[in-house]
Amino acid sequence: MNNDYSYLISEVVSSLTPSGIRKFFDIAASMQDCISLGVGEPDFITPWIIRQAGIESLERGRTWYTGNSGIAELREAAADYQYRRFNLKYDPNSEIFITVGGSEAIDLCFRALINPGDEVIIPTPCYVAYEAIAKINRATIVTVETKLKTDFVLMPRISKLL
Repeated sequence: MNNDYSYLISEVVSSLTPSGIRKFFDIAASMQDCISLGVGEPDFITPWIIRQAGIESLERGRTWYTGNSGIAELREAAADYQYRRFNLKYDPNSEIFITVGGSEAIDLCFRALINPGDEVIIPTPCYVAYEAIAKINRATIVTVETKLKTDFVLMPRISKLL
């Protein structure tokens, strides 16, 4: 019996190359006493107050799916934080949604805003998921190199005609 189901994977996803950061993650995971910050993980154990809140939530049976935009109280807390910290006002019911992480948030935004063939400008060096997310969403990728000598700030090209 043939268990090769690779033909089911889309051509777009099949064309993606593995992330170099994942190779470093695998190497670091095999090393004792190595602190890996490669995939955005902290070098400390999640504080007890956060772990305890998760345990209490499970003990209370809060194991159901939330609405697509996340728990209302969390969206309200996020809006309150943005206002207190940055004096920015967002409506938690229409301008904030909760995701499991940054890559999901970026992917959801791309899906909402990009049509196949739209150009996406990606400054490089960049987070490894940006190009993959753009490819999955069938965008045309335009990379713009940034440099250390300009503190990785995007610099406009100055025409030779000027």
